[in-house]
Amino acid sequence: MARTDQALSLDDFEALAQRHLPRPVFEYIRGGVETNASVDDNRQAFQDFAFIPRALVDVSTIDTSLSLFGNPYRSPVGIAPMGLSALSAYRGDIVQAQAASAAGIPMIMSGSSLIRMEEVAAVAPATWFQAYLPGNTQEIEKLVARVAHAGFGTLVITVDTPVAANRENNIRAGFSTPLRPSLRLLFDGITHPRWVCSTFLKTCLKHGMPHFENNYATRGAPILSKNVLRDYSDRGHISWDHLRAIRARWQGRLVIKGILNAEDAHTAISNGVDGLIVSNHGGRQLDGSIAPLRVLPEIVDIAGNVPVMLDSGVRRGTDVIKALALGAKCVFVGRPFNYAAAVGGRMGLDRAIQLITAEISRDLGLLGVQHIGALSQDHIRKK
Repeated sequence: MARTDQALSLDDFEALAQRHLPRPVFEYIRGGVETNASVDDNRQAFQDFAFIPRALVDVSTIDTSLSLFGNPYRSPVGIAPMGLSALSAYRGDIVQAQAASAAGIPMIMSGSSLIRMEEVAAVAPATWFQAYLPGNTQEIEKLVARVAHAGFGTLVITVDTPVAANRENNIRAGFSTPLRPSLRLLFDGITHPRWVCSTFLKTCLKHGMPHFENNYATRGAPILSKNVLRDYSDRGHISWDHLRAIRARWQGRLVIKGILNAEDAHTAISNGVDGLIVSNHGGRQLDGSIAPLRVLPEIVDIAGNVPVMLDSGVRRGTDVIKALALGAKCVFVGRPFNYAAAVGGRMGLDRAIQLITAEISRDLGLLGVQHIGALSQDHIRKK
């Protein structure tokens, strides 16, 4: 494993992962869509706000804890859902869930994962599950029933994928789902032997060829296939009627992820959702879609007591604090945690979580804030 203890920030894990992972896998994680306009603006949005620190505040004790859906967490940062995590890191979804549990933070398992949801729920029962809805109503019902039977208490429905995104970077890098065997893929493997041995071959030898396990109630396609047979069921017709049907069937907490419009937020809340995640999918869907941070305040304004969370573009503790000051209850991080698990396994992920949580605590002290609950728009200003 790489010396992840030498990483000083989440950004450091990207360079380590680029050396460790085959190019198609790395570019799948890093890439956005088309011109990467949304990816870039997600970061710029955080830079457009400046802090207004308070002086001579007793910050000898800093409290970063919060309560979310009645559950206590030690830090306001969580692990965002990341598809194919077990392709970049050995048993990636389980490693993420275990690390989150140990750190006392929330973790959302992706529906586009290669480990059965039941295995993850067994080792970390507090994990949330994120679903991409199948195009068939009957299949939706079966998937929701499976999630409930697995023991998940929180179901996250992603709503920003009605059609497949134009991920040109995947094609240029030779990535597809499933992966097609080719001389180019073979070369990428040969030139990255540590990943081949420690992740791909180890997975195949111990657990068999990885499959898409959780898109439906039954097993999906293998990750490596001569023909790309993965079923991207048409989601174009999915509407609020489907959400209402899920709400009637699902007895646990229901969260909607991918909201960028205040009117959509109002509709979701009126249909009984328990939480919202403001997100543009990390800039991986509609290129040019607005950065979540820019619309966060107006969605918080209409949400009332419904928790509003955020992901997309979060890299530093200062990013987390800015989102909290604008009304977010919790903030989720994706790519950097994926990189950390890829290059360092559980130790890498533990290190990444420790780094950003330490940043949050330190930055609160420098800002003159004792507890995250005291953050408000008075602590920041638009440049």
